[in-house]
Amino acid sequence: MAKLNEIERHCNSLLSVEAFSDYCPNGLQVDAGRSEIKRLATAVTASLEVIEEAADWGAELLLVHHGYFWKNEPPVLTGIKGRRVRRLMQQGLSLMAYHLPLDAHPELGNNAQLGNLLGLEGRPLQEHGLVWMANLREAVGVGQLTLLLDKALGRTPLRLTAKGDISRLAWCTGAAQGYIEQAAAAGAEAFISGEVSEQTYHQVAELGLHYFAAGHHATERLGIRALGEHLAEAFGLEHRFFDQDNPI
Repeated sequence: MAKLNEIERHCNSLLSVEAFSDYCPNGLQVDAGRSEIKRLATAVTASLEVIEEAADWGAELLLVHHGYFWKNEPPVLTGIKGRRVRRLMQQGLSLMAYHLPLDAHPELGNNAQLGNLLGLEGRPLQEHGLVWMANLREAVGVGQLTLLLDKALGRTPLRLTAKGDISRLAWCTGAAQGYIEQAAAAGAEAFISGEVSEQTYHQVAELGLHYFAAGHHATERLGIRALGEHLAEAFGLEHRFFDQDNPI
């Protein structure tokens, strides 16, 4: 058992929250009134389905990567967001969310965890950086990397291919196709992310870069689960990860 505010303080410090200018508030987003936490639920996104499952399990705290109150969205609690927050309050289920700080953490973060899953000895390109890079021990072909991602993440990535094998690989989980040029400038021959945009095709073609869109949800399941396991051990909590299937 642990105090809700103790868990938040620990996470804020662990993830260096103040080092990031993010698109949403990091930390406690909805306080449902329970100060004592015994059961911690984690998920990628605080959807209504996840809220119901976490509440049915008896969690007092839901910890996610994608929470609420994003910049430029309407601030009112109506529609989908209103229904979600209402259910959180009705169920006495508080909500905490960590976005970019969780992507970037050097051990528990989404990028670090994806690198571990793929057997890569990577590093961020800069302090608190979101793009990671690894030199491969042996060059691999596009087909080999495709199979590795398929096996590791449970889905076949959409791939845009260039010429040649891959010996330097960069990655950034989620919707990070905007970092393609940064990865190419650092010497990457291939870049892995979660999503793909119309302009991605032209960018990678002109840069001569292989690109793999392996799924936003699929590439970001790892960090929040690792953070939940860390908190369970640190505070003696029961922890369950709710993996709502999402093909995007």
